[in-house]
Amino acid sequence: MNDSQYNLIAEDLLLAVEEAIEDCGVDIDYEGTGGLLTLTFKNASKIIINKQAPLHEVWVATKFNGHHFTYADEQWIDKRGGDEFWQFLSNAVSKQAEIEVSLKA
Repeated sequence: MNDSQYNLIAEDLLLAVEEAIEDCGVDIDYEGTGGLLTLTFKNASKIIINKQAPLHEVWVATKFNGHHFTYADEQWIDKRGGDEFWQFLSNAVSKQAEIEVSLKA
């Protein structure tokens, strides 16, 4: 994948996360700027999702730990645990929102 392909795919992911948060029905604030998306929860905890363009990765920092996702076979996969991005994000958001949340692209 070249840099322009990565940037398109990563930006699409960040926009899809914003839409999924908007549609999930849970009160979660979000702010996106320049390849960085911050989700803020009622308990003041945050999840930060950001592009790592030099590595062609997307990094996700949660209250509990950080994960690096790489794009393969048309999905973002966690390099540490092998989780698919949306499954991972749903679990992380559920923990920090303290309510079950299911997010999808």
